[in-house]
Amino acid sequence: MTDAPLYLLDQLETADMLEIDGLHAWQFSLDEGLLDQADAAAEADQPFASEETVLTIEALDGRDRRTWRFSYNQVMEAEYRAEEDVWMLDGGQHRVRCLGAVTADDESE
Repeated sequence: MTDAPLYLLDQLETADMLEIDGLHAWQFSLDEGLLDQADAAAEADQPFASEETVLTIEALDGRDRRTWRFSYNQVMEAEYRAEEDVWMLDGGQHRVRCLGAVTADDESE
């Protein structure tokens, strides 16, 4: 097991689906331009912070479409709770779980 810190952004980049506040969300996006700026700052060994939206999530709640937007700073400050496998965002107001797609190989051996 590694002691490397976990970051929600790393999890989001490999997730196929999210669960937010108990709702499944297939529609979510990351602002790649903002992530490129953060990567450039990291490579230059410079701090980076931004209140710009880096994560947008959309889900259906019954017939209602709900949208959440989180800034780069909010995502970087997300707290991971391993016992629940959930990320707490916005001071614990939102619970996000990253999920991967399940695929099956239809080729017979």
